[in-house]
Amino acid sequence: MKNDKPDAADLPLAGVRVIDFSQVMMGPVCTQMLADYGADILKIERKGAGDLSRSTFAPVHGADNPIFCSLNRNKRSAALDLRNAEQIAAVRALIGDADVVVNNFRAGVMERMGLGYEDCRALNPRIIYAVGTGFGDSGPYAHKGGQDVLAQAMSGVMARRADASAPTTVYPTALADYSAGMHMVQGILLALLQRAKTGVGQKVSVSLYNSMLAMQMQEAAMIMMADSEVNWAAMPLSGVFDTQDGALVMVGAFKANPLQDICAALELDDLSGDPRFYNLNQQFKHKAELQAMFRQRFASNTQAYWLARLEQQDLLCAPVRDLREALVDPQTLHNRMLMEGPGEGQQVRFIGSPIQMSAAPVTLRRAPPRLGQHTEEILALASVGTPVA
Repeated sequence: MKNDKPDAADLPLAGVRVIDFSQVMMGPVCTQMLADYGADILKIERKGAGDLSRSTFAPVHGADNPIFCSLNRNKRSAALDLRNAEQIAAVRALIGDADVVVNNFRAGVMERMGLGYEDCRALNPRIIYAVGTGFGDSGPYAHKGGQDVLAQAMSGVMARRADASAPTTVYPTALADYSAGMHMVQGILLALLQRAKTGVGQKVSVSLYNSMLAMQMQEAAMIMMADSEVNWAAMPLSGVFDTQDGALVMVGAFKANPLQDICAALELDDLSGDPRFYNLNQQFKHKAELQAMFRQRFASNTQAYWLARLEQQDLLCAPVRDLREALVDPQTLHNRMLMEGPGEGQQVRFIGSPIQMSAAPVTLRRAPPRLGQHTEEILALASVGTPVA
């Protein structure tokens, strides 16, 4: 992605100031998206330690580690001791002149610092107070430690797998953190729009747990309305299949007779008239037989050969790749999904924004900050009311 910097004043969130107490992923992935589109993110970190993601893995070439860098571009960092009366007073002053406060602490933490929603609303009635939790900021699990894997487990996501005989396992990408972070972005933007009408702010709450439940909206509706389970990964005409030189995925759907087209691609006799397979219910009953035939055919030739055959029949298919391969894929490069630029002591490289706006391109305006890099200038904002940078 090119790093030609547009005029910051033209970005859609220019003029919006966010006081960001969040750490790890859910909050930072939210505030990074706000930062990418022009918001001024003042990241408040613990003096001496900072965001926990700074120490997730060893740093690179003496700078911050890639996990932190991937979530914290275009932000400023202040390292503060919020037990210090002067510094907590400065934070309150910042909130009094800000638009948004973000945190993802356990319930009660911000309140104990005198920075809960009611405290912040008293300082600034226009404040939008965004809270991200594990399970909700009230209720039976409000004080339970929240984490992506726990949300996967308790929401039912972890129990869902293509084959019931496969062991239950953790999904290796942070689904809950990312989806809850994006829901937090949506909530903040909606609150900003409503404030433009009413002149007052509000509290926005999201949780890992709720985001995982929402992600299963189709499956949940089937259970609640039809008392039936649906598992998109277990459909009889879909799956991951090994070829002679790599795996591919095939999705037999969205066609009048997908089995007929699959048989044509795999050079099999048409099985769609076979009593074992003539409709979806029968295909489910005889899925093992059907997929055994698919596996045998796919194993007889190369990935490229079978992908071409499937494409000829206009069947949905793709090679199974690892992330290293995806990062150098021509479509990734064409989509400008990679960002790089000079960082603090290193060249930083990471994934860019998935939202591409023709009049608001995302650029690396600020490298991921070193801990406390902007402490003095952020504290100065509290005393002199400096305009948003």
